[in-house]
Amino acid sequence: MDQVRWGIIGCGDVCEKKSGPAFYKTPHSTLASVMRRDASKAADFAHRHGVAKSTDDADAIIRDPEIDIVYIATPPGSHCDYALKVADAGKHCYVEKPMARHATETKRMVDAFAEKNLKLFVGYYRRTLPIFVKAKQLLDDGAIGTLTGISHRHASAAHRRDAGWRIIVADSGGGLFLDLASHVFDALDFIAGAFENVHANAANVASNNDVEDVVSVTWRNDKGVVGSSYWNFASDQSEDVIELTGTDGKLSWPSFGGSAVKLWRGKDLQQFDAPYPEHVHQPLVQTIVDELRDRGTCPSTGATAHRTQVVMDQCLNNYYGGRTDQFWLRPQTWPGRRIR
Repeated sequence: MDQVRWGIIGCGDVCEKKSGPAFYKTPHSTLASVMRRDASKAADFAHRHGVAKSTDDADAIIRDPEIDIVYIATPPGSHCDYALKVADAGKHCYVEKPMARHATETKRMVDAFAEKNLKLFVGYYRRTLPIFVKAKQLLDDGAIGTLTGISHRHASAAHRRDAGWRIIVADSGGGLFLDLASHVFDALDFIAGAFENVHANAANVASNNDVEDVVSVTWRNDKGVVGSSYWNFASDQSEDVIELTGTDGKLSWPSFGGSAVKLWRGKDLQQFDAPYPEHVHQPLVQTIVDELRDRGTCPSTGATAHRTQVVMDQCLNNYYGGRTDQFWLRPQTWPGRRIR
C-alpha cells in the first residue's frame, strides 16, 4: 500500500503528543478517524489535529473500510476485547502497552491475528527510541566487553499521588509496576536478551490502595547473564537508572526521561547524547508503516510483547495469588493485599 490509514480507539491524553501526531507526520501515513466515548472530545481532538472524522463508537472505527490499521489507546482492561474485534474485521492493529491485563489475554490476541495472517504491533516504543538504540549499539559493538550483569533501580513518591486507572486492577492488570516495568523489561529483552528464571517478591508496604508498591526482581537471561531490578513506588527520594556491566566497562542511562548514555571504562567517562523525539511513538510508527508497505520490520510485535507479559505475570503471580484467571474479580483472595 502507498498510504497507511489509521483509526484511533481512545484518543485521550496519550494521543495528544506522544502518539497521535505520529500517525499523520510519518511519511506515507494518514490519521483517518478517531474515537472517544465523549463525542464532543473526539470531535475536538479531530479538529485540533486535522482529522477528517470522529466518533463515539469504537465499532465505527473497526468497520470503517477507509482504515487499514487500528490503534487501541484505551486502558489495558479493554485491549483484548477491542483487538479481537479488529482481527475479526480483518484489519491490522497497534495496541498500547501493557498489551493487556495478563498473558492469558495477550496469547488470545496473538493467536487471533496469526490465524487471520494479520499484523499485531504493541507500543513498546523504547525499542526504537534513540537512547535505547544507542545503548544496544554500544553493547553490540563491544564497548564494555562481555556483558556480565544487568541492574535497574526505580523509585518515586507515587504513594502520595492519585494514579487513577493505573491502580484499578480491572482496568490496568496491576499497579504502576505493571505499567512502567513492562516498558523497561521489554527494552532490556530487546537490548540484552530474553528473560528466563524470573524470581520476584512484591508487596504493598505504604500505599493506600490494593496494588503492589515495592517489587524486587531477579532473572537470568537467554545469554546466561544475571539481572536484577528494584522498584519502590513509596519512596521519598526519586531514582531511575539502568546499568549494564561488562568485563571492560559499564553503560548507564535513565529508563524514563534523560537523553544521554554514559560509558565508563575505568575512570574514563564518555557521554553519548540521544535526545527523545518530539513524538515518542513516531520512530516505532515509522517501522510499522514500513512493514505494512513491505519496506522494513517493526521490532515490537504481539509475540515480543506477549513474552514481556509473561515476565510481568511471573513477577506478580504471588501477590495476586495466580494470574491465569480473572484475578481482578477476586481482590479478597490476593495474598499481597494489605488489610485495612
